[in-house]
Amino acid sequence: MILAKTYGYLKKDLDYIEAALTEAIHAEHPVLREASTQLLKAGGKRIRPVFVLLSGQIGEFDLEKVKTVAVSLELIHMATLVHDDVIDDAELRRGKPTIKAQYGNHVAMYTGDYILAKALEQITTLENPSIHKSLSKTLVEVSLGEIEQIKDKYNLNQNLRVYLRRIKRKTALLIATSCKLGAITSNLSNRQIKKLYQYGYYIGMSYQIIDDILDFTSTSKELGKPAGNDLLQGNITLPVLFAMKNEDFKTQLIHSFQHHEQGKLEESMDTLIQSIKQTDAIEEAYRISDRYLEKAIESLQDLPNNKARHTLENIAKYIGKRRS
Repeated sequence: MILAKTYGYLKKDLDYIEAALTEAIHAEHPVLREASTQLLKAGGKRIRPVFVLLSGQIGEFDLEKVKTVAVSLELIHMATLVHDDVIDDAELRRGKPTIKAQYGNHVAMYTGDYILAKALEQITTLENPSIHKSLSKTLVEVSLGEIEQIKDKYNLNQNLRVYLRRIKRKTALLIATSCKLGAITSNLSNRQIKKLYQYGYYIGMSYQIIDDILDFTSTSKELGKPAGNDLLQGNITLPVLFAMKNEDFKTQLIHSFQHHEQGKLEESMDTLIQSIKQTDAIEEAYRISDRYLEKAIESLQDLPNNKARHTLENIAKYIGKRRS
């Protein structure tokens, strides 16, 4: 089952949003235009626009307002990807060369800044202070999350609370905000807006946990980047946290981290991945993900019983079955 099938009927609206994204990133400068367009054409699941659309359809649907919010949030997501690739020195994203790899760090950073500026330009066309305030707060938290992630690279003295806070800022907040802003455009009550925000938060947490699991259980071809890439970058994800309960694995990881600058971590990655799989770490991580998905579905129970709500429920069920 493909995730997109759960919301296939949104294709027309998503195509409209895609066209608006193309228009939004148009730049006069050829390098900016080429780099931005390349990133857009690389695709992606467009999960954030989907959540904006579905939340907007829970109440009084206004496609123009929803489109503006969806474009803005997807552009913010795109900008963070460009900046992430610079920080991680990443050569590939979705199996294709990154902007950083093709144009260098300077062009990549300014491309990310440009895309972010275009996102803010979009959202200011909506005269709703609550939308601006919510988005600003989210951007602050996302930035803090990026700084914390850099600070914690190769730091094995981390715990579950630190990890959950990091993925909240990295992934869950932008999805939660997508649901919230979509709900605001459809004139839902404050209580309903809060419920959709909670749904987005829980979905985002689960989605990132499963991404972190797949980093070890999928192939490099499926991932579009090296398997174990997060660990290679020094990022301690949930499977690694759980696997470190095993003293042999922890000792092995400490040794690899101590010599990561000499390429020891890269050399031992296949062995580390196999060691993680031999523990209960993957199953434990899926259990945490499932708990978030249960909470996500619970958050929808008091909302109008319509097609959009059923689709949101189905997305949660699909994510729970996601193994690739």
